[in-house]
Amino acid sequence: MRSYLALSSQWTALFVLLSALCCLFTPAVTVKHENFKTCDQSGFCKRNRAYADTAAGASGWSAPYQIAPESLSWDNGQLQGTILKTINKNGETVRLPITISFLESGSARVTVDEEKRQKGEIDLRHNSIARKERYNEVESWAIVGGLELSKTATESRDTTKTTITYGPEGKFEAVITFAPFGVEFKRDAATQIKFNDRGLLNMEHWRPKIDKAEPEKKEGEEAPAADEESTWWDESFGGATDSKPRGPESVALDITFPGYEHVFGIPEHAGPMSLKETRGGSGNYEDPYRLYNSDVFEYITDSPMTLYGNIPFMQAHRKDSTVGVFWLNAAETWIDIVKQKEAHNPLSLGIGSKTDTKTHWISESGLLDVFVFLGPTPKDVTKAYGELTGYTQLPQSFSIAYHQCRWNYNTDEDVKDVDRKMSKHQIPYDVIWLDIEYTDDKQYFTWDPLQFPDPIGMLNHLDKSERKLVAIIDPHIKNKDGYPIVEDLKKKDLAVHNKDGNIYEGWCWPGSSHWVDCFNPAAIKWWVGLFKYDAFKGSLSNLFVWNDMNEPSVFNGPETTMPKDNLHYENWEHRDVHNLNGMTFHNATYQALLERKKGEIRRPFVLTRAFYSGSQRLGAMWTGDNQASWEHLAIGFPMILNNGIAGYPFAGADVGGFFGNPEKDLLTRWYQAGAFYPFFRGHAHIDTRRREPYLAGEPYTEIMTRALRLRYALLPAWYTAFHEASVDGTPIIRPQYFVYPGDEDGFAIDDQFFVGGTGLLAKPVVTEGAESVDIYLADDEIYYDYFDYEKYSGRGLKTIPAPLEKIPLLMQGGHIIPRKDRPRRSSGLMKWDPYTLVIVLGNDGTATGELYVDDGETFDYQSGAYIHRTFEYKDGVLASTNIGTKGKLTDKYLKAMKSVTVERVVVVGAPKGWEGKKTVKVGSGEANLEFHGEEGNKAAWAVVKKPQISIGEDWKIEF
Repeated sequence: MRSYLALSSQWTALFVLLSALCCLFTPAVTVKHENFKTCDQSGFCKRNRAYADTAAGASGWSAPYQIAPESLSWDNGQLQGTILKTINKNGETVRLPITISFLESGSARVTVDEEKRQKGEIDLRHNSIARKERYNEVESWAIVGGLELSKTATESRDTTKTTITYGPEGKFEAVITFAPFGVEFKRDAATQIKFNDRGLLNMEHWRPKIDKAEPEKKEGEEAPAADEESTWWDESFGGATDSKPRGPESVALDITFPGYEHVFGIPEHAGPMSLKETRGGSGNYEDPYRLYNSDVFEYITDSPMTLYGNIPFMQAHRKDSTVGVFWLNAAETWIDIVKQKEAHNPLSLGIGSKTDTKTHWISESGLLDVFVFLGPTPKDVTKAYGELTGYTQLPQSFSIAYHQCRWNYNTDEDVKDVDRKMSKHQIPYDVIWLDIEYTDDKQYFTWDPLQFPDPIGMLNHLDKSERKLVAIIDPHIKNKDGYPIVEDLKKKDLAVHNKDGNIYEGWCWPGSSHWVDCFNPAAIKWWVGLFKYDAFKGSLSNLFVWNDMNEPSVFNGPETTMPKDNLHYENWEHRDVHNLNGMTFHNATYQALLERKKGEIRRPFVLTRAFYSGSQRLGAMWTGDNQASWEHLAIGFPMILNNGIAGYPFAGADVGGFFGNPEKDLLTRWYQAGAFYPFFRGHAHIDTRRREPYLAGEPYTEIMTRALRLRYALLPAWYTAFHEASVDGTPIIRPQYFVYPGDEDGFAIDDQFFVGGTGLLAKPVVTEGAESVDIYLADDEIYYDYFDYEKYSGRGLKTIPAPLEKIPLLMQGGHIIPRKDRPRRSSGLMKWDPYTLVIVLGNDGTATGELYVDDGETFDYQSGAYIHRTFEYKDGVLASTNIGTKGKLTDKYLKAMKSVTVERVVVVGAPKGWEGKKTVKVGSGEANLEFHGEEGNKAAWAVVKKPQISIGEDWKIEF
């Protein structure tokens, strides 16, 4: 769901009428570019790009920033000092305190502030009550650990530089040059990352506004051009003017990755996983990548344009080496990327280094605060980032199954009718969703008394099949007399304020609205209380929440969001915290769902549209309001993969496309693709035709149902992958470079991926009319078609048949895949079902795998209530071994799970010597073995039936 055009004129009753009429038509499929800034229209971005051009073009350019050596002090893994910024030819300087921290994890952090703002020794314009400091509280929202200073880091200083040795076994170095200031980060003596090597560091220092008729030049200081300075003090766009009471305050830094051709991350953008250059040229972008959470109407693909969320974390990758940076800043940010072929000494950079990727990071306000990760593997980098910002939430098990949604299911009877029809057609699903029309006059925490007169009855009906309901609740609160929630919001002063300190009024779905300020601890506490069962009448424990529009989306605001000079808790300007806003609301709802009734603590499920670093701790995200087109189907996987490597793997795209009516082939292919989204939801705009899978007719309904059943059969494998992501940050679906970091041919591949550690290699069809796909194999291991055991081997591209009814899915030899094969209506009804283990033998005749199981609902797993097993097949023996840690609830949980067994073991690539063998040894007993020989190029396979072994115990099967 999203806004229509942002309007800057006064809203009237006529607008409401016109909006209602507009809803009768499907909007034109195009983003309104004029509603969103380009870099040239964003004053601070344009200034810093011009600064970069000056630095590149000036002969003998010298960056005006240097460390004062006498200011430096070293203590327990931390270097502190002062950078002096020279601001004129007379040598006048601005003092910029710098702290460089070397962490026990092996990461490093560089933070630069501004002394005058830090001390509050500045004057604000317009009698503003905004804070004077640079915003310094991003850390309190995004960082949850990993800041312990290194106990082993050492410093060695001379007259021009200081060198810090740190990291595992002292293999990392930071060489900090004094004049001009710069840092080289090294691993094993080879430079991996450079700060300010192009001299683009720029912190716009505070200065008073001097009114003057014409630009004037002071002695020793070059005055800015009039058009440049005009955006220092205020800036207009789309009919709105930003007052900028603190004046210009942007921060920028160039970060170079020498020898690295590929950079990934910095979601969210609808473009390829391997990020493009942004300074023009064939196939490149003209504008930088933008990070400014925005409600973008019908976004286009292959664009650096900002979208709904952002994570300012970038990885650089080359053969067998990955490094990363995390730009901890919540203000509007732009990132330029340039790749240059360079001739380097391979001894200093690593063999095969040919291309430098040069990036330029620019934020409107806040501190310069950057973390550095030196790898060397992709997993090392994502793990180190996760130690700081937290790993992904381990969600309730129902939430990784299929969700059925549209804007809107019209009545509680409509919900129950869809539920019955899904069951009648034996189509599994776990969650049905309600958009805003369920409310009474767009008032959250209410139900439309005519359309949803019996929400409790509806929820109880769903609960009979272990199904859930998700209802949308957004941050805009309808400004209506007699609505208790908005009256309480205003009475307690818990809303966002305008620049004058009064409650801010804007327009969203309810019309006139106020926005709850979730930076305020009192607002969070108040929000939590609204979700208690006795407060939110008509809610039960199987109701969960969808947070939309939380960028925030404001229909009549600049760029469809809040004015930047709005004020949040403790008078921080919205410009400072904009990209955090969605996460604070997501966090408040997460806290609210933890304990809706005293003593009943459950894992929350909250979907968010806007996000920031750390949002992964709170629930799922989706890629927003996509279109029913093959292009949008195709772009979903690069977007989700980039989210995964940026620490937020619980991601998905609207199956079928939000806008428009997909033709049946497209819808069918989208369900096949969606079966491999970590978050799997079908969703559609209110003006689209209904498209529940049972409406498609044959053969489409049957094909979509098979895709859904495949997802449900593999839920044990998916949940195991989610668990791994929750403990070490490893992506749930993994791009080729992540699994094969030494294979250069796979670095840019973003349309195929591995599912967790299962060895499942998927490449869903995303092009119209395709009857086959080419899957790239990076090794000489044997691969088998998941469905018919056709064999593929040898490095390179392999053509896989893919008629409409088939998903291209291979199993890599050497893995054991856990499944549940009994079809059910929902995942909750599968809880006590037995398992199937699929042993996919590798070239060496061995295979390994994992299974993680818990109750999928509570936090009891933190006290040992889980099963974590490793399976190994070697030398004709399959063994199950416990790899969990015993806790106080372990024995109780194992007792409850004792009846859950393995009902089948399937061996793909079974040895020919098993032909004629009828039984296998299971402990002191036996089980039947059924052998199937090779057919053409299809592998032999065997089945052990009913071995009668418990999933939670140690056991062996001898073949």
